[in-house]
Amino acid sequence: MSESTTTLLNGINSPADLRQLSEEQLPQVAEELRAFLLDSVSQSGGHLSAGLGTVELTIALHYVFNTPEDRLVWDVGHQAYPHKILTGRRDRMTTIRKKDGVSAFPTREESPYDTFGVGHSSTSISAALGMAIASALDHSDRHAVAIIGDGGMTGGMAFEALNHAGVLDANLLVILNDNEMSISPNVGALNNYLAKILSSKFYSSVREGSKHLLSRSMPSVWELARRAEEHVKGMVAPGTLFEELGFNYIGPIDGHDLDVLVTTLRNLRDLPPGPRFLHVVTKKGKGYLPAELDPVAYHGVGTFDLSKDHLPKAKPSTPSYTEVFGRWLCDAAAKEPKLLGITPAMREGSGLLEFSERFPDRYFDVGIAEQHAVTLAAGQACEGYHPVVAIYSTFLQRAYDQLIHDVVLQNLPVLFALDRAGLVGPDGPTHAGSFDFSYMRCLPNLVVMAPADENECRQMLYTGFKYPGPASVRYPRGKGPGVTPVAEFTQLPIGKAEIKRHGKGVALLAFGSMVAPALTVGEELGATVVNMRFVKPLDETLVAELAATHDVLVTVEENVIPGGAGAAVNEYLIRQGVLLPILNLGLPDRFVEQGSREECLAACGLDVAGIRASVQGFLARQNPAHPAKARSKH
Repeated sequence: MSESTTTLLNGINSPADLRQLSEEQLPQVAEELRAFLLDSVSQSGGHLSAGLGTVELTIALHYVFNTPEDRLVWDVGHQAYPHKILTGRRDRMTTIRKKDGVSAFPTREESPYDTFGVGHSSTSISAALGMAIASALDHSDRHAVAIIGDGGMTGGMAFEALNHAGVLDANLLVILNDNEMSISPNVGALNNYLAKILSSKFYSSVREGSKHLLSRSMPSVWELARRAEEHVKGMVAPGTLFEELGFNYIGPIDGHDLDVLVTTLRNLRDLPPGPRFLHVVTKKGKGYLPAELDPVAYHGVGTFDLSKDHLPKAKPSTPSYTEVFGRWLCDAAAKEPKLLGITPAMREGSGLLEFSERFPDRYFDVGIAEQHAVTLAAGQACEGYHPVVAIYSTFLQRAYDQLIHDVVLQNLPVLFALDRAGLVGPDGPTHAGSFDFSYMRCLPNLVVMAPADENECRQMLYTGFKYPGPASVRYPRGKGPGVTPVAEFTQLPIGKAEIKRHGKGVALLAFGSMVAPALTVGEELGATVVNMRFVKPLDETLVAELAATHDVLVTVEENVIPGGAGAAVNEYLIRQGVLLPILNLGLPDRFVEQGSREECLAACGLDVAGIRASVQGFLARQNPAHPAKARSKH
């Protein structure tokens, strides 16, 4: 982008610079910011549609509020790219989601303007309310603002926070960034005009004064006035719910009209402390027609050519694990009339698009409400149906209580298809599925499976579906080794592993995605390699046999070591009184930062080179005379 086309934006290195501009200059900033966002994301990839829709809102927020002293809390962070550009990270935006680059989401360690780390939805109101309460306790006039999308408002946690905030006098402003509905031209101007009036000090003082006066008169007069006010406001704004929760509701207003945004935000900023709710309507993909027409496709993108009106077509290749799941779900549903599919607002991400179209009566998108998704499945299972909950590993963490009490405790036949298990690469630690072996292995009744390849994934899904109790199948992001799934369904024997290679001295016990690199290492070191398949129930018979015939056992998993699959092997051998050298390889005891999936695996020592080096180093410590060779039984 040339220097001449970014005259104003190039001079904004912090919101303080933005606040030096006149209001008349803000539309030009918006034009430049939108162009810069398009240019940078087309080069780096990342989240696009949501950010294009929040350009004007972001400018208005930083222009009106004294950030970072005033706290802006973005929900999730897909909409926060313009915020990052205006807060000193403009020149690094092409590094977003890359190793050592700008984070995909607001991160406290990255900038003082990122007041709260986010990655999971529906947390902004709770966090901002906590900040507002702290401000009041500090006797500060600091403002706290939560910016939440209409998708985030489907999460129950958001309403829990609204319910609490409504009974407090905390200095909290909640902004609903509504990017699904539109304002018709005839109504929009009136709504914007009324928003300016309803948010003004004059209206607020008259409203409060009238309440005080009328409340001291006859109850019938006060009630009539109250109902009249709600009726008039209800005709122009869908705010009754939020008013009933104790918020002063304003809107909806046009989220792309900077004059309206700045005026309304100033009025709300200057009101006495108390919960306020501003409803802002924006358009996803605003200013870039392809993204406006298909905001889902442009939600998260790779690099693309701005001169073309479409994203690059993917080259034909082997299916990803997500696609394997989607095809299995449709194939199974065609044969199993009791199969139901559930997703917490991740239809495309979890591979349910075709299922939703072919079996609409058996497809349930519950919104960003993971807890409800799990208990909904439990209720369906009670009535003889067999639900499949398609959910990212990191998101199932949000429904752990429901997993335990509503499904596992009652031993209900619910199948959990855990996508994005292990490291996810560019999305970083908030989206990594690093813990599911650990948090699922400790639960009674639950079968925990991890496929080594695409066909095994298909057959494990069928095995879990046919199992008469709760079961899970966890698979990583992206593609597997390239094994073509077999159309015919086969039930795998529960709790039985598979020896992939017979060797001597060392036995590599690999789980799921680690089978492929373990096989390569096994070939190089002459070791036995086992596809363990089941984390629970563990194939204890085979583990005992391997311990009796090998000098060293090595467990390899794409999960944290504490409480993981390797820990299950250790626990069994200790119970049996078997003592031999065991090396547990897995994710480190830290949150793994972003990068490509390959870079992240290498950083954790879980690629071929890392596994080989770890095994050789361990063997050297066991047998210093032959550091590169395994000892064999005689």
